[in-house]
Amino acid sequence: MKLVGKRILFLSLKKKWWTAGLCLCLAALMFYVVNYPAVVGASATTRQLPIYCVQRDQKLVSISFDAAWGNEDTQQLIDILGQYNVKATFFVVGEWADKYPESVKALSDAGHEVMNHSNTHAHYPQMSPDEVVADLNACNDKIEAITGERPTLVRLPYGDYDDNSINAVRSIGMEPVQWDVDSLDWKEISAEEITQRVTSKVQPGSIVLFHNAALHTPEALPTILSTLLQEGYTFVPISQIILCQPYTIDHTGRQCPCA
Repeated sequence: MKLVGKRILFLSLKKKWWTAGLCLCLAALMFYVVNYPAVVGASATTRQLPIYCVQRDQKLVSISFDAAWGNEDTQQLIDILGQYNVKATFFVVGEWADKYPESVKALSDAGHEVMNHSNTHAHYPQMSPDEVVADLNACNDKIEAITGERPTLVRLPYGDYDDNSINAVRSIGMEPVQWDVDSLDWKEISAEEITQRVTSKVQPGSIVLFHNAALHTPEALPTILSTLLQEGYTFVPISQIILCQPYTIDHTGRQCPCA
Protein backbone atom coordinates (compact mmCIF):
# COMPACT_ATOMS: atom_id res chain seq x y z
CA MET A 1 0.00 0.00 0.00
CA LYS A 2 2.86 2.34 0.81
CA LEU A 3 4.39 1.63 -2.63
CA VAL A 4 1.09 2.40 -4.36
CA GLY A 5 0.75 5.63 -2.40
CA LYS A 6 4.27 6.72 -3.35
CA ARG A 7 3.58 5.98 -7.03
CA ILE A 8 0.39 8.03 -6.96
CA LEU A 9 2.26 10.90 -5.29
CA PHE A 10 5.05 10.67 -7.90
CA LEU A 11 2.57 10.77 -10.80
CA SER A 12 0.76 13.70 -9.23
CA LEU A 13 4.00 15.66 -8.83
CA LYS A 14 5.06 14.75 -12.37
CA LYS A 15 1.77 16.06 -13.74
CA LYS A 16 2.24 19.33 -11.84
CA TRP A 17 5.80 19.65 -13.23
CA TRP A 18 4.51 19.16 -16.78
CA THR A 19 1.74 21.71 -16.22
CA ALA A 20 4.16 24.23 -14.75
CA GLY A 21 6.59 23.67 -17.60
CA LEU A 22 3.89 24.11 -20.20
CA CYS A 23 2.74 27.35 -18.56
CA LEU A 24 6.29 28.67 -18.58
CA CYS A 25 6.67 27.82 -22.27
CA LEU A 26 3.40 29.56 -23.13
CA ALA A 27 4.39 32.61 -21.10
CA ALA A 28 7.75 32.76 -22.90
CA LEU A 29 6.01 32.47 -26.27
CA MET A 30 3.57 35.25 -25.40
CA PHE A 31 6.45 37.51 -24.31
CA TYR A 32 8.28 36.80 -27.59
CA VAL A 33 5.25 37.55 -29.75
CA VAL A 34 4.50 40.80 -27.93
CA ASN A 35 8.07 42.08 -27.97
CA TYR A 36 9.13 40.80 -31.39
CA PRO A 37 6.02 40.96 -33.62
CA ALA A 38 8.03 41.63 -36.79
CA VAL A 39 9.81 38.31 -36.45
CA VAL A 40 6.54 36.44 -36.02
CA GLY A 41 4.97 38.30 -38.95
CA ALA A 42 7.89 37.54 -41.23
CA SER A 43 6.63 34.03 -41.78
CA ALA A 44 3.13 35.24 -42.63
CA THR A 45 2.00 36.00 -46.16
CA THR A 46 3.45 39.32 -47.38
CA ARG A 47 0.80 42.02 -47.65
CA GLN A 48 0.16 43.45 -51.11
CA LEU A 49 1.12 47.13 -51.20
CA PRO A 50 0.63 49.98 -53.65
CA ILE A 51 3.50 52.30 -54.56
CA TYR A 52 3.96 55.09 -52.00
CA CYS A 53 7.25 56.47 -53.30
CA VAL A 54 10.16 55.40 -55.49
CA GLN A 55 13.83 54.79 -54.82
CA ARG A 56 15.54 57.41 -56.98
CA ASP A 57 19.07 58.75 -56.95
CA GLN A 58 18.04 61.77 -59.02
CA LYS A 59 16.06 64.59 -57.41
CA LEU A 60 12.79 63.68 -59.07
CA VAL A 61 9.41 64.39 -57.49
CA SER A 62 5.80 63.90 -58.62
CA ILE A 63 2.89 66.00 -57.50
CA SER A 64 -0.64 64.66 -57.74
CA PHE A 65 -4.15 65.96 -57.25
CA ASP A 66 -7.25 63.96 -56.36
CA ALA A 67 -10.43 65.20 -58.06
CA ALA A 68 -13.54 63.73 -56.49
CA TRP A 69 -16.02 66.49 -55.65
CA GLY A 70 -15.55 70.21 -56.23
CA ASN A 71 -14.13 71.95 -59.29
CA GLU A 72 -13.53 75.47 -58.07
CA ASP A 73 -9.78 75.61 -58.62
CA THR A 74 -8.98 73.21 -61.47
CA GLN A 75 -8.30 75.88 -64.10
CA GLN A 76 -6.31 77.96 -61.62
CA LEU A 77 -4.14 74.94 -60.83
CA ILE A 78 -3.59 74.35 -64.55
CA ASP A 79 -2.51 77.98 -64.93
CA ILE A 80 -0.08 77.85 -61.98
CA LEU A 81 1.48 74.60 -63.12
CA GLY A 82 1.83 76.06 -66.61
CA GLN A 83 3.71 79.10 -65.26
CA TYR A 84 6.36 76.78 -63.82
CA ASN A 85 6.26 74.33 -66.74
CA VAL A 86 5.37 71.51 -64.35
CA LYS A 87 3.38 68.45 -65.40
CA ALA A 88 1.33 66.72 -62.72
CA THR A 89 -0.92 63.68 -62.34
CA PHE A 90 -4.62 64.17 -61.65
CA PHE A 91 -6.56 61.20 -60.27
CA VAL A 92 -10.16 61.67 -61.37
CA VAL A 93 -13.31 59.95 -60.12
CA GLY A 94 -15.59 58.76 -62.92
CA GLU A 95 -18.59 60.60 -61.51
CA TRP A 96 -16.46 63.79 -61.40
CA ALA A 97 -15.61 63.27 -65.07
CA ASP A 98 -19.35 62.98 -65.80
CA LYS A 99 -19.95 66.39 -64.18
CA TYR A 100 -16.88 68.20 -65.50
CA PRO A 101 -15.80 66.66 -68.82
CA GLU A 102 -14.48 70.03 -70.00
CA SER A 103 -12.07 70.11 -67.04
CA VAL A 104 -10.89 66.56 -67.74
CA LYS A 105 -10.15 67.60 -71.33
CA ALA A 106 -8.46 70.82 -70.19
CA LEU A 107 -6.13 68.82 -67.91
CA SER A 108 -5.22 66.46 -70.72
CA ASP A 109 -4.78 69.27 -73.26
CA ALA A 110 -2.39 71.01 -70.84
CA GLY A 111 -0.19 67.89 -70.81
CA HIS A 112 -1.11 66.55 -67.39
CA GLU A 113 -1.79 62.89 -66.73
CA VAL A 114 -5.44 62.06 -66.08
CA MET A 115 -5.61 58.83 -64.12
CA ASN A 116 -8.21 56.73 -62.30
CA HIS A 117 -9.57 57.49 -58.83
CA SER A 118 -12.40 54.92 -59.07
CA ASN A 119 -15.81 55.42 -60.62
CA THR A 120 -17.88 56.19 -57.50
CA HIS A 121 -15.27 56.71 -54.75
CA ALA A 122 -16.35 53.56 -52.93
CA HIS A 123 -14.38 51.60 -50.33
CA TYR A 124 -12.65 48.87 -52.33
CA PRO A 125 -12.08 46.47 -49.40
CA GLN A 126 -15.87 46.22 -49.13
CA MET A 127 -16.14 45.08 -52.76
CA SER A 128 -15.38 41.78 -54.47
CA PRO A 129 -12.45 41.64 -56.93
CA ASP A 130 -14.89 41.50 -59.85
CA GLU A 131 -16.68 44.59 -58.55
CA VAL A 132 -13.38 46.44 -58.19
CA VAL A 133 -12.41 45.58 -61.77
CA ALA A 134 -15.81 46.69 -63.06
CA ASP A 135 -15.55 49.98 -61.16
CA LEU A 136 -12.04 50.64 -62.49
CA ASN A 137 -13.03 49.91 -66.06
CA ALA A 138 -16.09 52.15 -65.81
CA CYS A 139 -13.87 55.07 -64.82
CA ASN A 140 -11.23 54.17 -67.42
CA ASP A 141 -13.88 54.15 -70.15
CA LYS A 142 -15.05 57.66 -69.21
CA ILE A 143 -11.57 59.14 -69.10
CA GLU A 144 -10.54 57.45 -72.35
CA ALA A 145 -13.65 58.75 -74.10
CA ILE A 146 -12.67 62.32 -73.19
CA THR A 147 -8.86 62.26 -73.44
CA GLY A 148 -8.19 59.42 -75.87
CA GLU A 149 -5.84 57.87 -73.29
CA ARG A 150 -6.74 54.92 -71.08
CA PRO A 151 -5.45 55.29 -67.51
CA THR A 152 -2.76 52.91 -66.28
CA LEU A 153 -2.59 54.18 -62.68
CA VAL A 154 -5.18 54.31 -59.92
CA ARG A 155 -5.34 56.05 -56.58
CA LEU A 156 -7.52 54.02 -54.27
CA PRO A 157 -10.47 55.92 -52.77
CA TYR A 158 -9.82 57.06 -49.20
CA GLY A 159 -6.36 55.46 -49.50
CA ASP A 160 -8.20 52.30 -48.46
CA TYR A 161 -7.17 48.87 -49.72
CA ASP A 162 -6.63 45.21 -48.93
CA ASP A 163 -4.89 42.34 -50.72
CA ASN A 164 -7.94 41.53 -52.84
CA SER A 165 -8.34 45.08 -54.13
CA ILE A 166 -4.61 45.46 -54.90
CA ASN A 167 -4.60 42.14 -56.74
CA ALA A 168 -7.73 43.18 -58.65
CA VAL A 169 -6.05 46.42 -59.77
CA ARG A 170 -2.94 44.63 -60.98
CA SER A 171 -4.96 41.86 -62.66
CA ILE A 172 -5.94 44.34 -65.40
CA GLY A 173 -2.45 45.77 -65.81
CA MET A 174 -2.92 48.88 -63.69
CA GLU A 175 -0.67 50.08 -60.88
CA PRO A 176 -2.04 51.38 -57.55
CA VAL A 177 -0.31 54.55 -56.37
CA GLN A 178 -0.50 56.25 -52.98
CA TRP A 179 1.77 59.02 -51.61
CA ASP A 180 4.53 59.55 -49.07
CA VAL A 181 3.97 63.32 -48.64
CA ASP A 182 0.47 64.42 -47.63
CA SER A 183 -0.08 68.17 -47.92
CA LEU A 184 -3.14 67.86 -45.65
CA ASP A 185 -4.71 70.58 -47.79
CA TRP A 186 -8.05 68.81 -47.34
CA LYS A 187 -7.97 69.89 -43.68
CA GLU A 188 -8.07 73.53 -44.84
CA ILE A 189 -4.84 74.35 -43.04
CA SER A 190 -3.13 77.59 -44.04
CA ALA A 191 -1.04 78.00 -47.18
CA GLU A 192 2.03 78.46 -44.99
CA GLU A 193 1.42 75.15 -43.21
CA ILE A 194 0.86 73.34 -46.51
CA THR A 195 4.09 74.78 -47.89
CA GLN A 196 6.09 73.86 -44.80
CA ARG A 197 4.74 70.32 -44.72
CA VAL A 198 5.51 69.61 -48.35
CA THR A 199 8.89 71.29 -48.73
CA SER A 200 10.22 69.78 -45.49
CA LYS A 201 9.14 66.21 -46.32
CA VAL A 202 9.92 65.84 -50.02
CA GLN A 203 12.87 63.63 -50.90
CA PRO A 204 14.04 62.10 -54.21
CA GLY A 205 11.29 59.82 -55.50
CA SER A 206 8.50 61.39 -53.44
CA ILE A 207 4.86 61.45 -54.51
CA VAL A 208 2.93 64.41 -53.08
CA LEU A 209 -0.82 64.43 -52.45
CA PHE A 210 -2.95 67.52 -53.10
CA HIS A 211 -6.64 67.99 -53.89
CA ASN A 212 -8.05 70.04 -56.74
CA ALA A 213 -10.70 71.79 -54.63
CA ALA A 214 -8.81 72.40 -51.38
CA LEU A 215 -9.16 75.89 -49.97
CA HIS A 216 -5.54 77.07 -49.78
CA THR A 217 -3.74 74.87 -52.33
CA PRO A 218 -3.66 77.46 -55.15
CA GLU A 219 -2.11 79.93 -52.69
CA ALA A 220 0.54 77.47 -51.50
CA LEU A 221 1.45 75.88 -54.81
CA PRO A 222 3.64 78.64 -56.33
CA THR A 223 5.94 78.77 -53.30
CA ILE A 224 6.15 74.97 -53.15
CA LEU A 225 7.08 74.74 -56.81
CA SER A 226 9.63 77.55 -56.74
CA THR A 227 11.25 76.27 -53.52
CA LEU A 228 11.68 72.72 -54.80
CA LEU A 229 12.92 73.92 -58.19
CA GLN A 230 15.54 76.05 -56.42
CA GLU A 231 16.58 72.96 -54.45
CA GLY A 232 17.29 71.18 -57.72
CA TYR A 233 14.18 69.03 -58.02
CA THR A 234 12.67 68.08 -61.36
CA PHE A 235 8.91 67.53 -61.52
CA VAL A 236 7.63 64.61 -63.57
CA PRO A 237 4.24 62.89 -63.82
CA ILE A 238 3.91 59.72 -61.77
CA SER A 239 4.15 57.45 -64.80
CA GLN A 240 7.66 58.83 -65.33
CA ILE A 241 8.87 58.47 -61.74
CA ILE A 242 7.78 54.88 -61.15
CA LEU A 243 10.04 52.06 -62.29
CA CYS A 244 9.40 49.49 -64.98
CA GLN A 245 9.62 45.79 -64.22
CA PRO A 246 11.43 44.14 -62.60
CA TYR A 247 11.00 45.88 -59.26
CA THR A 248 10.16 45.18 -55.65
CA ILE A 249 8.08 47.11 -53.11
CA ASP A 250 9.46 47.14 -49.58
CA HIS A 251 7.46 47.14 -46.36
CA THR A 252 7.13 50.94 -46.44
CA GLY A 253 5.67 50.98 -49.96
CA ARG A 254 8.88 52.22 -51.57
CA GLN A 255 9.31 50.87 -55.09
CA CYS A 256 12.88 49.67 -55.59
CA PRO A 257 14.75 48.27 -58.61
CA CYS A 258 15.65 44.61 -58.41
CA ALA A 259 19.35 44.04 -57.65
